[in-house]
Amino acid sequence: MATAQVTEAPIRPVATPDSLQQITKLTRFQLYEYVRSRRFVAMLGIVAIIGVILTALVGHYRGGLVSSNIAFYGSFWGGGASFLVVLSAVIFGGDAIAGEFQNKTGYFLMGLPIRRATIYVGKFLAAFLASVVVLGFYLLILLGNGVFYFGSGALPWQLPVSLIIALVYLAAVLGTTFLFSSLFKTSAYGFALTAILFLIGFSILQALIVDLVHIEPWMVISYANSSIGNIFNPTVNWGIFGTITTTSTRIGRAAVTVTTYTAGIAESIVIMIGYLLVTAVAGLYLFEREEFT
Repeated sequence: MATAQVTEAPIRPVATPDSLQQITKLTRFQLYEYVRSRRFVAMLGIVAIIGVILTALVGHYRGGLVSSNIAFYGSFWGGGASFLVVLSAVIFGGDAIAGEFQNKTGYFLMGLPIRRATIYVGKFLAAFLASVVVLGFYLLILLGNGVFYFGSGALPWQLPVSLIIALVYLAAVLGTTFLFSSLFKTSAYGFALTAILFLIGFSILQALIVDLVHIEPWMVISYANSSIGNIFNPTVNWGIFGTITTTSTRIGRAAVTVTTYTAGIAESIVIMIGYLLVTAVAGLYLFEREEFT
């Protein structure tokens, strides 16, 4: 009696996703974690409260606050966007890397065939996209007020350009945030240092450079982010070099000369990109060298 011969099918190895696929999956997963977190809801709540206050103020003081569409967007977008960029970067990026050490979740990721650079980029993109959603929500509130008072055809061309500058600034702030998050194994340091630097520290440093050294503070990013609002000025400088304005005034009998530096639009973008490249690469280098013990 003939016996049937059983042949086993060859086992084919499962193909490992390439780096781009891994980055896409990590970004989607991390973004999903952000969206369903309390911090995301809290950020949208903060923006909603700001929007309610802004709408009430504009409605009450309409004649003094919204004399023109340029003045409206220059005041409320120029100032509000910079603050929300820093706040979003701190909230979403402060523990992006440090949390892997503090919460011990990095042990699970490090056991997978995933490069650390892939994890770093995926988390960076997720934090960037979550921050864009928050920034976009604030922009929608402003657009609603602007359309109500000036009509849909009164949207200034400076607004989309300012939005692009704000997104570049967001990437630069996130680069610094990820650097601190990679430098320390405790999330609190990443939150605190980024908030202090961008909300207070860089502004103080810029003032000291101008008042004591009397040079253009091009090396300070707070000097560059002013272009988010300055672009609504009709005399804005689009160049790669800043504008120097000297005014004289008298305090009592003494004559005082005040020098003001204004960054050019192209100069601001170059400064922001420089911060992004330096801090992001430095943060990745630290993350690559850090060991999970």
